[in-house]
Amino acid sequence: MNEPTSIDESIPPSEGTLPEVENQFAKDQTLTTAFVRAVSGSIEGGEAAAAAKLCEGLHPADMADLLGLLSDDDRSRLIELLDGGLDPDVLAELEHDLLEDVVGAMAPHKVAEAVTELETDDATFILEDLDEKKRAEILAEVPVTERMAVRAALEYGEDSAGRLMQREVFAAPAYWTIGQIIDRLRGADELPDRFYEVFVVDPSFKPVGVVPLSTILRSKRDTVIKDIMTDQNVKRIPVGLDQEEVAYLFEQYNLISAPVVDDAQRLVGMITVDDVVEIVHEETHEDMLALAGVEADTGLSDSVLETVRSRFSWLAVNLATAILASLVIALFGGAIEQIVALAVLMPIVASMGGNAGTQTLTVAVRSLATKDLTPSNAARIIWRETLVGGVNGVLFALMLGVLSGVWYYWTTGAQNGSAALQLGLVVGVAMIINLLAGGIAGILIPISLQRAGADPAVSSAVFVTTVTDVVGFFVFLGLAALVLM
Repeated sequence: MNEPTSIDESIPPSEGTLPEVENQFAKDQTLTTAFVRAVSGSIEGGEAAAAAKLCEGLHPADMADLLGLLSDDDRSRLIELLDGGLDPDVLAELEHDLLEDVVGAMAPHKVAEAVTELETDDATFILEDLDEKKRAEILAEVPVTERMAVRAALEYGEDSAGRLMQREVFAAPAYWTIGQIIDRLRGADELPDRFYEVFVVDPSFKPVGVVPLSTILRSKRDTVIKDIMTDQNVKRIPVGLDQEEVAYLFEQYNLISAPVVDDAQRLVGMITVDDVVEIVHEETHEDMLALAGVEADTGLSDSVLETVRSRFSWLAVNLATAILASLVIALFGGAIEQIVALAVLMPIVASMGGNAGTQTLTVAVRSLATKDLTPSNAARIIWRETLVGGVNGVLFALMLGVLSGVWYYWTTGAQNGSAALQLGLVVGVAMIINLLAGGIAGILIPISLQRAGADPAVSSAVFVTTVTDVVGFFVFLGLAALVLM
């Protein structure tokens, strides 16, 4: 779903005549500030016709962006001005956090009308995060057939293929001719809004082949579909398969659509490439937030209290790791008191190790998610990252060692030439060791967490930072105590 571009939500309403809006979109294809102000002005003035005119012709994705850019009050009032409802496709484009607010501002029968018009997967998306009371209230207004389809979809796991799939699918038996299929396509009332292939099924409704629509259009009417179907490339997706695995199959085999099958291998729905694009966006978004210790369902429309609650727990974990690093520093308090330069240089060693570890960690987490990093090549990748950490460690050790020695010699006087050389060596050795530790931790920690059944995107960053901080402070201060004291 589209996430709106950030803009000041407290946009002042226009005064007097609504301004003329020459361009709805800026060069980067986001809605212009002038357009959003014009919509806000029409809302504040209760100008239903003006608001409808401004929003007329907007693509559902752009309308979803507009709703995200308006304040809570303006959003609710715009929905009221638009006859209490929205285009069903707009609801399908909203982010989860914003969707709940929009649905809450609409009458249940209006939401039910939208759910009835949408494909099963989009209807399920709209209803899945609502509370039971609100969902039941909406479903009570939905016709029985669509209601049963949505309820069936909601019974599958949240991130499963069954929740993602659309139940509307076109399938044909292997003995049908192209002419029969075309006649059926033209005469059927209940067809998917968009599909790219016809699935061929056996008498037990198990998919045995697939025929692209382009092949059907190029074939003669008397051609039997069995003779032109492809059976080698049929990737049957189990209904309980995780959506990340679904995305991997589509990427690995360049799929446009794929049949979803139940435990008996019977066709129950299909997944199309546009659904997979949403998965990739969602999973990438979740991984980016998780690496920063932010919950995946955090959005721009969340309140201050909701945002604080979502971030507090990981900040508390970071506080605990920072205390651990501080305890290591406290062990060498005497050395720091005698050589104040240590307090100046030790954050550099620790932060460089942390940055090196974060670089390796980011690559590792993404490679695990895309299955590029597997048990078969893990040893080679671990060795590569170790070498990278070592080489970078040597290069930065030379730079920082020389700079530290020159700086210490210059600030303390010529009589400390030997101490300056020793300090430069200490900084250099500590830099090498900590960048090695960062590289090794950045690759081993996410691999170990994944094998233990944990999500490496969620937990790895805290562990890697702890390793580089503790190792950096301990090695640097420990060497300084041994060499300089």
